[in-house]
Amino acid sequence: MKRPLATAAILALGALVVTACSRGVPPTSVGEASGLGITARGQGSITGAPDTVTVVLGVQTQGPSAKGALDANTQQATALIDMLKRRGVAEADLQTSQLSVNPSYNPANGRISGYEVTNQVTATLHNIAAAGGIIDAAADVAGDAVRVQQLSFSIDDDSAMRATARAAAVRQAQTQARQMADAAGVHLGRIRSISEVSTPPPGPMSRQSMDAAGAAVPLQPGTQKLTVSVDVVYDIDQ
Repeated sequence: MKRPLATAAILALGALVVTACSRGVPPTSVGEASGLGITARGQGSITGAPDTVTVVLGVQTQGPSAKGALDANTQQATALIDMLKRRGVAEADLQTSQLSVNPSYNPANGRISGYEVTNQVTATLHNIAAAGGIIDAAADVAGDAVRVQQLSFSIDDDSAMRATARAAAVRQAQTQARQMADAAGVHLGRIRSISEVSTPPPGPMSRQSMDAAGAAVPLQPGTQKLTVSVDVVYDIDQ
């Protein structure tokens, strides 16, 4: 009498499994089904000295005609680029970042009174000590038309610093997870996932819209702080 009952139970269980599979329900472990977990966020930071300076140099000219203003600008911009190359800036570290030709208007009648041309070149300098002299030389070759639109410091290769900060972030997350588990009176299980949280790159020390003047341009790169954040998710042991 017991065997038919057991057979019926097995058949019912088999039907339940078939029904679950037919509905596309993936097999799950007890921990995954419960959804119990502890998520901790850790942050690691490290400070380093910049070794690269990026400077945006502009040449701005005006003239009664677009062609005249553009020709004058081309002459001075070419002299500026040639100077940068003579100073050891590689071709790959020079890029035209903006070229614009805009009309100027007479405020009295609103008519076009001339044209203004701006040509900006972004130069990446790997010798910070030489940057001040290059800005001085830019003023020499372009005169009053030169503009230092932006100057920023950065670290060329921050991979080693980032690895150190990342390891510190994971350790901090692990410590926080243990503290939360202890406070809740549960046991911390295995790591379910680790993910790095997207953070903006370190903000550069920058100066914008500066006109180069004077015989010496002192530059102080200072230091930069790199921060990495991670999320670590742990299972909770039952």
